[in-house]
Amino acid sequence: MIELKNLTKVFQAGEKEVKALDSINLSVPEGSIYGVIGSSGAGKSTLIRCVNLLERPSSGGVVVDGQDLTRLSEKGLRQARRNIGMIFQHFNLLSSRTVYQNIALPLELAGATQQEIETAVAPLLELTGLKDKRDSYPSQLSGGQKQRVAIARALASKPKVLLCDEATSALDPQTTRSILALLKDINRELKITVLIITHEMDVVKTICDRVAILSHGQLIEENDVESFFLNPQTDLAREFVRSAIHEKPVAEVESRFQSEPVKGSRPVVRITFVGQRVVEPLITQAAKQFGTDFVILQADIETVHSKSMGFLMVEIMGNEKDVEASMNFLKENVQVEVVGYVS
Repeated sequence: MIELKNLTKVFQAGEKEVKALDSINLSVPEGSIYGVIGSSGAGKSTLIRCVNLLERPSSGGVVVDGQDLTRLSEKGLRQARRNIGMIFQHFNLLSSRTVYQNIALPLELAGATQQEIETAVAPLLELTGLKDKRDSYPSQLSGGQKQRVAIARALASKPKVLLCDEATSALDPQTTRSILALLKDINRELKITVLIITHEMDVVKTICDRVAILSHGQLIEENDVESFFLNPQTDLAREFVRSAIHEKPVAEVESRFQSEPVKGSRPVVRITFVGQRVVEPLITQAAKQFGTDFVILQADIETVHSKSMGFLMVEIMGNEKDVEASMNFLKENVQVEVVGYVS
């Protein structure tokens, strides 16, 4: 549904050129929820604004629903944008218009009749849970309700694509969960392709099918969400996964922790389980079979893309041969990563 081909965006800052996006190649499948994550300044917002040409790329192609937007006339671009809805972090509602009037705005601008507007807006009020707020003004709404209005407005022209630029960053955790659930319902019921820009891994693990990481304007990693959590390939990806599972340094071993093994040191490993493996007693089996002991330092179970995923950090104790045999046994069944060693 969305194809970015060698997308590059350069800004002029005085006499200096700043490359915000550097040859981005990215494909968002039709009907999917796709997340793009990165730290502040990575180029995320520039990327999503290039998708509907709010920012015109310096070079490269932006193909949405089979059309390269960079090759369209102004009139053709205006028509293509009707298939692309967008919501923002700060809602961008008109304070002088009611909820109904805010949602109706894009239809009014497109020349729709009052009957056409009513036919389109009424179901959106129902879908977004705003039926009782029809005549309220933005000042009378909570942050979550304002974002629901923005979502309904973005859906008014029946787009095929919904772009979300940090849409939950200004919301509290409980409201964020309700907005993410709404976006998931919209994706499922209306078959709309959703592209989400975020710096929050909780957003990715809750609703995204695939995820890409931007760093300094470059796409450094891309995968389906489950594989991303199971086996992140880059240091930045590993940082994001650790933040999502709330992994913290273990005070008990910090003073003894080192990155390389020395004589007599023991490995500290992160074990990732998925699905039914979460409850299987693999560690007990390894301990009995190879005579090793396991010290559990941290443990967490998360729901990632509707699947249970367990994260365990353990120190493995025993002679070198038995420890290696235990790790090999675990690797045959689950994802195992050595994170360091303790003396």
